[in-house]
Amino acid sequence: MQVNQILEMSAQKYPDSKAVYNDEKWMTYREIDSLSNKVCNTLIEGGIKRGDRVALLYENSFDYVIGYYAILKAGAITVALNTASNKEKLIYYINDSGAKGIISNQRFSKILLPALSQSPHLNLCIINQEDLSEYQEIGHCHSICLKDIYRNGNHSHPNVRSIDMDVASIVYTSGSTGKPKGVTLTHLNILSNTRSIVDYLKLTSKDRIMVVLPFYYIYGKSLLNTHFYTGGSVVIENRFAYPQVVLDTLKNTQATGFAGVPSTFIILLNKTTIREYQFNHLRYITQAGGSMAVSVQKEVDKVLSPAKLVVMYGATEASARLSYLDPEMLHKKWGSIGKAIPNVDLFVANERGEKAGPEEIGEIVARGSNIMAGYWNDPVETDKVLKNGCYFTGDLGKTDEEGFLYVVGRKKDIIKVAGERVSAKEIEECILEMNQVHETAVIGIPDDIVGEAIKAFIVPRKNATFTEEDYKKYLKKKLPSYMQPKTIVLLDDLPKNDSGKILKEKLKNP
Repeated sequence: MQVNQILEMSAQKYPDSKAVYNDEKWMTYREIDSLSNKVCNTLIEGGIKRGDRVALLYENSFDYVIGYYAILKAGAITVALNTASNKEKLIYYINDSGAKGIISNQRFSKILLPALSQSPHLNLCIINQEDLSEYQEIGHCHSICLKDIYRNGNHSHPNVRSIDMDVASIVYTSGSTGKPKGVTLTHLNILSNTRSIVDYLKLTSKDRIMVVLPFYYIYGKSLLNTHFYTGGSVVIENRFAYPQVVLDTLKNTQATGFAGVPSTFIILLNKTTIREYQFNHLRYITQAGGSMAVSVQKEVDKVLSPAKLVVMYGATEASARLSYLDPEMLHKKWGSIGKAIPNVDLFVANERGEKAGPEEIGEIVARGSNIMAGYWNDPVETDKVLKNGCYFTGDLGKTDEEGFLYVVGRKKDIIKVAGERVSAKEIEECILEMNQVHETAVIGIPDDIVGEAIKAFIVPRKNATFTEEDYKKYLKKKLPSYMQPKTIVLLDDLPKNDSGKILKEKLKNP
């Protein structure tokens, strides 16, 4: 089975069911399937063959969903592009992936046009724009208006043969250092993970997910695939800059599920009137994309009850998901990422490469059919993380006596202070227990005396009164001396990528 067959099967089984909601409109499975056939046939007519790469530079929308499945129907490989990319990053992504086609819209023309001029292998450009004269000036690239395809394209089903071992997607990591790495995922990788998520969330055709995370982000894409797999529906809400609006959409569309990264929930808790809402249809909330402080978990669990909070853990390299904490265990295992999802082995390896015992800290290692094929064009980096059929996550963790996993921190996020190994995550969780704090990030900075010193960045809540010295006094009561921040900086906001992850490298190198 291939990922595009998720759409095709639901279109056969639920042709007139609501599939996607965007800008106060619904599209059915039949409509999305038909339009994706039209785009797919256009790609094939334009010379796109099985195994070719086609980039997708588009905000969450009907067009994104149609384009994503159209590329896969052609037997091609989707290249997920960050919509916040600048021209230089876009040129890198296109040329590194060897993309032969791209689907985009007028919003991105300012960076796409100059990028195409420096991407000689890209020869097909489908653009949601009426005037294509500027694109037509690029000699090596044939341009087509997306709306013309919708109006006049061939909607017959393209019979392109693929197998589940074929590559389906290249997803570039938002790594804060070095060049971005293209995570290469097969149809098998994605579908294996999709089935496991559907299983533990008990998703059905009656489920409706609210999506505020971008689809180019692996967590956001998993929301699309899992709900299309079951014949459920997807509500797109791109206005998270106005979080109060998000709550209204969540309520009005009667969504049964909501997904976010830690900053998503921190913003909703601190910058909206979420406590005044009742979400009668909301069945569950999922959290992944980084560790969420226990204090925040408890508040989310309380405010959105009776909806169940499902804490999850994963990586782009795992097609997204590796573990989850059964919500029935949440109150017994605060801070845990739970146990491995179906069809995944997950364990902690000590420095000798052996399975660590309870409470012994080591690297979290995974094995399963959802693990990536490798990094695109990068065997050196691939060999660093794929060893003996296992994926070494780079996260430090431990298990308790009952086998529940806990993330201690990133290997790269451990601060060495005068010989002591300090987890930035542990300090961050302590800071977030203060009701004066909206969010925080802790880093290590060079220090001539202790090697590395601790620096904490804090975004205060509205109307907070604490000064830098007040925060230091509080932490002196809570943390041992070697974990005390040497410097505390108050900011209005923390740098983040489009998926809401804090970019610590920008704090280290502003």
